[in-house]
Amino acid sequence: MPQRRAEIRALARLAGDELGGAIDGIGTTHRAVSDHVFAAVSWGIGPAARPVKSVHDVITSGVYRVVSGGAVVAGSVAELAGELPGLPTPSRTVYGSGLIATLQGLIGDNLARERPILASPMSFRVDGEPVDARELGAVVTNPRPRIVIFLHGLVETEHAWRLGGRPSYAERLDSDLDRTTLMVRYNSGLRIAENARQLDLLLRDLVAHWPVEAREIALVCHSMGGLIARGACHAADTEGQDWVRRVRQIVCLGSPHLGAPLEQLVHRVTGVLDRVPETRPFARLLRRRSAGIRDLRRGALVDQDWSDLGADTLRRKVIQEVPLLPGADHYFVTASITRSPRHPLGRLIGDGLVLPSSGSGRNRARRIGFDDANGLHLPGANHFSLLNHEAVYSALLTWLGDKPVVATAHEPARRIPPLTAREDHG
Repeated sequence: MPQRRAEIRALARLAGDELGGAIDGIGTTHRAVSDHVFAAVSWGIGPAARPVKSVHDVITSGVYRVVSGGAVVAGSVAELAGELPGLPTPSRTVYGSGLIATLQGLIGDNLARERPILASPMSFRVDGEPVDARELGAVVTNPRPRIVIFLHGLVETEHAWRLGGRPSYAERLDSDLDRTTLMVRYNSGLRIAENARQLDLLLRDLVAHWPVEAREIALVCHSMGGLIARGACHAADTEGQDWVRRVRQIVCLGSPHLGAPLEQLVHRVTGVLDRVPETRPFARLLRRRSAGIRDLRRGALVDQDWSDLGADTLRRKVIQEVPLLPGADHYFVTASITRSPRHPLGRLIGDGLVLPSSGSGRNRARRIGFDDANGLHLPGANHFSLLNHEAVYSALLTWLGDKPVVATAHEPARRIPPLTAREDHG
């Protein structure tokens, strides 16, 4: 009951505050436009325009102030919904957790500071409920020495793996391979380095308190999750942590190892919008995007990538290259919305969010070090198709176990050939 009440109240207050802020932004834009209009009029009629402008400014400022204040009050009233009986705890439901995950992805770092009830720390989830890593062995049926851990991507939860209502990879692997599968949920708006630290701590506790010896760990990651896994393994390897010695496979599905073009575009557009008074409120809105999203600009994995660099500066900084974990097998899957990755549209936008070159970790300037033989490309698929795709599952069976690949009637996948300079788009 206290958790449910706190979450509903926080969501209601956030909705009111955000709506009020949006109205204030509209008012600022209106004022900038009207200033230009009255400036032009004054060229024709001179000082006579000043009284009219003064009256206009007073009236419009009052209207926007009242409407904005009303939105905030409405949010406060909506908080009372937390007292209604029968309502579920939002973060424990599929749709409620999806809404919170979207907010976290967009402004999760701010939520962690201002509304921590909506920014719970990284945790294992069983049926939507958070479970302490030290108690997980008592909750999981038949804990095994081989563990597969699933990490979702930006603005997602563990429910995203059930794309289309189909059984998730985890559910299928639980029965098809002799492994225990575990789901992780995290605040994707935090810096990738911060989530990597949380994953490191989570896996320390898991290995220390698992009922049987955890001999092997595999990490299956979608999008941002792949960067977090790489960051956590690098930090743990540097510190000599025990759990990382047990990692045998890391599978990255559509992970932007070299950055995501959409964030790169938003970064530049924000700088342009900020130069004009009429569009400056939109620049301020875009600048509120989370630190996690900003990390996707170049695939930044460590804190040093942001040292001495303002978040909104347009100049490029060379980021620190994080090596792949020694002793583990690394696999990657990319996709393109076109049947051929060489199609101009496919080369331009890849799977819609990540280019094949970024997902495979290689372009003219950078090479992560993936083995081409461990890569898979899905033609005619988008970024979210990778969450639940028959060809990906077939590959997981091959990469994580000894069973033969299952037959599929779906669009066949293919191995990625080595990129040529003409195919490389960074």
